[in-house]
Amino acid sequence: MPKSIAISKQLASIKALGKGSELEKAIATVALIFRNSSDPDGKLEKATAKNLLQTQFRNFTEGQETKSTYKDLLSELDEHVESKLDFEDFMILLITITVMSDLLQNIWNVKIMK
Repeated sequence: MPKSIAISKQLASIKALGKGSELEKAIATVALIFRNSSDPDGKLEKATAKNLLQTQFRNFTEGQETKSTYKDLLSELDEHVESKLDFEDFMILLITITVMSDLLQNIWNVKIMK
């Protein structure tokens, strides 16, 4: 799909997600953002990955910049053997940042409405 098509339209065009759950749509959104940002081989430049963290994942990264675990994670990204990340590496990066984020603690503190 061309990069100029909005993610919401790309999601809508995936027939299997027509009745998909919110979780399925969330993962599909991550996959589409990754694919739209990656090279033709399906790899993501490290600089592009960092840019996505700052622009598309900033609520999870906000406030983490001064924490040593976050700094270590970015250092590991810089030292990653390959110059590019595949989708699996990118997902691991997102999950790791999510788990260590302050936002996750805020999410856990929200009362569930039933």
